[in-house]
Amino acid sequence: MNIQWYPGHMTKARRMMQEDIKLVDIVVELLDARAPLSSKNPDIDELAKNKYRLVLLNKIDLADSSITDKWVSYFKDKGFFVVCLDSRKNSGMKEVTNIIQEACKEKIERDRKRGIINRPIRAMVVGIPNVGKSTFINSYAKKACTKVGNKPGVTKGKQWIRISKNVELLDTPGILWPKFEDQEIGKRIAYIGSINDEIISKSELCMYFIDYLKEKYYNLLSERYSIDASKKNYEIIEDIGRLRQCIQKGGEVDIDKTSNIILEDFRSGKLGRISLEMP
Repeated sequence: MNIQWYPGHMTKARRMMQEDIKLVDIVVELLDARAPLSSKNPDIDELAKNKYRLVLLNKIDLADSSITDKWVSYFKDKGFFVVCLDSRKNSGMKEVTNIIQEACKEKIERDRKRGIINRPIRAMVVGIPNVGKSTFINSYAKKACTKVGNKPGVTKGKQWIRISKNVELLDTPGILWPKFEDQEIGKRIAYIGSINDEIISKSELCMYFIDYLKEKYYNLLSERYSIDASKKNYEIIEDIGRLRQCIQKGGEVDIDKTSNIILEDFRSGKLGRISLEMP
């Protein structure tokens, strides 16, 4: 399975970010807590190399908490400030402001010595598609500032948002990088919905995902669907399809529809708390 997705608007968005990076003090990068390394765009490290850095591990309610703790240590060891979030429930928002102030304290002190007082910290919010940037910003700002969608590519342009007298955010479109050298990374970000579903085979993707569940979360698969998870992957999809009444004319199971149900159950947390990689 070869996964690549880098539409033209991402090239334009990256150029825009290169221009705007000079306007900001700190880069706030949202990662999906289920796949923090795979959802981390390597191009961002290059763009933001001279800026303060804050990593937000979002969707922690969907990830395996014991593994998330390891990721927090991993990123702190790499020199990042780190906050864990559940943006949909406003969890962790207050800590974000405190950490932004802490990360930028040298800059605030420099401004103070130059007589510049109360200039807000300017933060660029970045991340790959569908990691929850818009939901985070709306929760953080306590108002609907950005359009939210559960598919990649909803945010198309940049937008400045005043959070308080201390912080301004620059929202940016979700961008990937031109080529996934490791196809396992491509699969993981496809599982979490950061790739346009229309360009991939859902049934093929689901087969790989079931392989992962069998290896790491065998019980979740059997408990959620009340099936024999030791069967072949195709048979597992068929069994789930029959249970969910995904039947086509002629009595055949609709494999694509069933595969979509399984992936959506993972993405929404109905399958349980699952992490896709370890540090």
